[in-house]
Amino acid sequence: MQRQYSYNSNQPGCGGCLLIFVLLLLATGGWQAVGNFVSILIYSGLFGGLVLFAAFFGFTRYIQSRAAAYAKSQTESHNRFVFLLVNILVSIAKADGHFTKSELRTMLNFFQHNLHYNQDQMYWVKQLIKDARDEDQDLDALLTEFRNSFAYEPRLILLELIYQIVFTKKPVNEGELNLARKIGQFLGIAEYERQSMESKYRYGYSYQQQRRSAGAGPSNGYAEQQYYAVLGVEQGADFATIKKAYRKLSMQYHPDKVAHLGDEFKGVAEEKMKEINAAYDHFRKKFGE
Repeated sequence: MQRQYSYNSNQPGCGGCLLIFVLLLLATGGWQAVGNFVSILIYSGLFGGLVLFAAFFGFTRYIQSRAAAYAKSQTESHNRFVFLLVNILVSIAKADGHFTKSELRTMLNFFQHNLHYNQDQMYWVKQLIKDARDEDQDLDALLTEFRNSFAYEPRLILLELIYQIVFTKKPVNEGELNLARKIGQFLGIAEYERQSMESKYRYGYSYQQQRRSAGAGPSNGYAEQQYYAVLGVEQGADFATIKKAYRKLSMQYHPDKVAHLGDEFKGVAEEKMKEINAAYDHFRKKFGE
């Protein structure tokens, strides 16, 4: 069953209607009635609380309106992709039965810093995360819907993002890492491409640990291992194999193939292409091609 992905800001409920009704009643009593009411509130210490409540209510409505306006400005493909991405990430985080504040911070930092979300986008994604956290979603159903809704290239981007957030956590949660592997298989991602992603992030994670412990930069050999991983080829592969892998990855990660998902995901593909090109340039120079 396909879900509704457009963001709908909540309309005032019965509580809001009651508040308006009370204000109208006060207004019909004239300024004296209003003044008496305010005096009672001030005397009882409730006036400050009422002001704070009104400010909070107003700010909440403002956030909802900004988030709704942003969602309406995007394509259905973009909104569906982000909705499923958020729900899949939350389901992965909840796989151990908990969704912690640390996991929430990791997810918000991921959208803000990795995907460069602005304030309105963050308002929107925070609401999506809250809804996903409060609901009991079936991960297999979410993945099935994603697989049926998007072609191979967006699936690659999804798995790339999943690996990004899994390796953002220190130390890496092995349960989530195993789940990422299963998701790659479920989405029909070629095994060598999945291994390429994981190896790239694993080498990057190991490098960060190395720098923290030794305070030194990577050796040329260590960097070359990462280049092999980016291209998804075995260490020691000949240039013909490297060139073939490069051409295939260049086609799959071409930014135009995911442009319909939105600028942030086109940016993910562009960053991936930079990594692929850097790795290929390294080997081209090494082999004198």
